[in-house]
Amino acid sequence: MRERICVFAGQGAQTPGMGKDLTTDAEIAALFDRANGVLGFDLAKLCFEGPAEELTKSNVCQPAIFVVSVAAFRAFQKKFPDVTFQMAGGLSLGEWTALHMAGALGFEETLRVLEARGRFMQEACEAQPSGMISVMGASDAQLDEICAKAGIYKANINSDSQVVLSGARGGVVQAEALCKEMGLRAIVLQVAGAFHSPLMASAREKLAGVLEGITFNVPDIPVLSNVTGAPHSADPGAVKEAMLRQVTESVRWLDCIRGAIAAGGQTFVEFGPGKVLSGLIKRISKDAATLNVSDIATLEAITF
Repeated sequence: MRERICVFAGQGAQTPGMGKDLTTDAEIAALFDRANGVLGFDLAKLCFEGPAEELTKSNVCQPAIFVVSVAAFRAFQKKFPDVTFQMAGGLSLGEWTALHMAGALGFEETLRVLEARGRFMQEACEAQPSGMISVMGASDAQLDEICAKAGIYKANINSDSQVVLSGARGGVVQAEALCKEMGLRAIVLQVAGAFHSPLMASAREKLAGVLEGITFNVPDIPVLSNVTGAPHSADPGAVKEAMLRQVTESVRWLDCIRGAIAAGGQTFVEFGPGKVLSGLIKRISKDAATLNVSDIATLEAITF
């Protein structure tokens, strides 16, 4: 079966100006007004004008990318009302967008969760100096050795050739040196801290308190779980637990995409700023078709 999969951008894709031209549509502009009301600050202004330093803050960035991704999806639906998706997925915060678009939780609820999630993650980053390093071309054995020696963790398993490691700042420095010794290409990422690692335990604990007041519904279509690499359970309680685990555990993006392709996924449409996910998907499978909707120009370039 030839299926379409919708995927949603994660943190790091933000850029000032994102989503602005989509708001020429009054219904889409209303999404930003609703977000401003929920969050208590002018998210639209930050998305459209920046400054980049403010937009990069996790408690701003996460709801901002969510709203822009929803706006892009709604614009797509207006242009292609008959096009449906058989599965959804997203990278890190993008998984929350996927769950919302699949009907698992509402717009306002998702905004509240992501603002809190971003704030708690930022607090965890400030509590201990930490970071992330992207490693290219390493074998599983090499990655295991680096993690063991440097005391860091696999955070994002993005493709066969790229894995991001997370840990205390000293561990990241040691990992960079180990990669050099092994002849591996590695890039220390400019991020606030060690996302998707045990160093985010305080954020996970705080988020659990927020999620107690959030009702999850059974998704209308399968949503890929970052934690397992397989579709979420139909049990809303299990979905909630998996989303808590996601804060401190590895993002298995490679497994998500491989599973989607094995289930018949052939065309992946990425919603939100940037084209990071499309690039990762192409690394995983050159045969997969990828499309991106981030603004009016990219939407108008698509034909079905």
